Amino acid sequence: MVLGWRLRRKSTKKSPMAMKVEIPNHFLCPISFDLMKDPVTLSSGITYDRESIEKWLEDGNFTCPVTNQILQSFDQIPNHSLRKMIQEWGMENQKHGFHRIPTPRIPVVPTEVSETLLAIEASSRQLDLVSCRESLKKIEQWGAEGERNRRCMITNDAADTLSAAFESFAGESFEQNGIVCEQILSNLVWMFPIGKVARQHLGSEASLRCMVRFLTHTDISTKQNSITTLEEVLSHDENQYHVELLTNIDGVSEILFELIRKKVSTKITKAALVIIFHMVSVPAFEDIRSSFLEMGLVSSLLEILVESTEEKIISERALSVMDGVLGFYEGRVKAYQNALTVPVLVKKLLRVSVSATEFSVSAIWKLCMNAVVEQEKEELGKVVLVEALRVGGFQKLLLIIQVGCGVETKEKATEVLKLLNPYRPELECIETVDFKSLQRSF
Repeated sequence: MVLGWRLRRKSTKKSPMAMKVEIPNHFLCPISFDLMKDPVTLSSGITYDRESIEKWLEDGNFTCPVTNQILQSFDQIPNHSLRKMIQEWGMENQKHGFHRIPTPRIPVVPTEVSETLLAIEASSRQLDLVSCRESLKKIEQWGAEGERNRRCMITNDAADTLSAAFESFAGESFEQNGIVCEQILSNLVWMFPIGKVARQHLGSEASLRCMVRFLTHTDISTKQNSITTLEEVLSHDENQYHVELLTNIDGVSEILFELIRKKVSTKITKAALVIIFHMVSVPAFEDIRSSFLEMGLVSSLLEILVESTEEKIISERALSVMDGVLGFYEGRVKAYQNALTVPVLVKKLLRVSVSATEFSVSAIWKLCMNAVVEQEKEELGKVVLVEALRVGGFQKLLLIIQVGCGVETKEKATEVLKLLNPYRPELECIETVDFKSLQRSF
């Protein structure tokens, strides 16, 4: 079988002329039917392109795709002779658009990874910056060469070693060790999610302080690596131990608030919202929550929700933070004082995603249920309910129940509907734009 590729070239008269180039069948990968770039031979004697056969094996297959026989080993022997033939053929057919395939790098093996990780351990114990940075360059180079190398390093616990090294260097002079800590984080972020051991090292007080300082760095990539690492640590902090350590760092609330206010980058905003959620949602962290609220957290969240029409994840995370702060009296006070709170929350119902709708319903429920009972005068409760009706809250909540939602969300929506019902005859408003394209299950 010969595969023909048709490429176009122009004659001197600029009229197209079809040129047919025949690629020898044995140059094609039996899996992808593409020209092989890195041919390797299995124990069955059949040659495949490395990328294709690795994916085949990773999917849980234990047989040779061509012969269907069970493989005696998964070793992939580079077929250098065939690769050279393909390279020479590519050179000969350059005029038809082919190029010489570059010689592939030999994938890293576990022994090389282990040796380098041991060198990093030794240099971190001795705080040897030069030696550690040289080893880190190898990790960075291997990671850049392909997914196979990355998997090899991850399976050999590279994240644990790098995290321990980060903690060691972070515990000493930031001015001296800041560069190596940056280098470690840049290699760590592509290893996420990481295990418990690595999170323990990165969640230490020294590590957290170092990452918080990186959040003030002028380099955006350094900020992103730092805040992404903080998100990874705090998102698995079941006992809020690392969250508590973070809240005790001076100036952390101001730094995080500035990141979401200035909207440095989408990635940073997403991660910052997750971290803030963990910090404001714990009842015991009253001081840090008050700090965020006094800086204007509620107003900033509403601004994000108004502007993030195309960013679903940002809306979801902003709503989760809003729902978190509304679980506390001081948060609801700030929300009552902002005229945009109820309209924006109602606006997000059915507009973003299932999760966003659930957060919005929960936030509206907290506002409505507590507006009446928390105030000496019931006027505030009436104002909140009337505002919800005026922006179409009743019909949206009713629709959410009808088209389907979680049990908890349904219960909250029902309770709010009962509060809204007495005010419906004169005040209800329906914003039809929110229902025009509603052909989705909830």
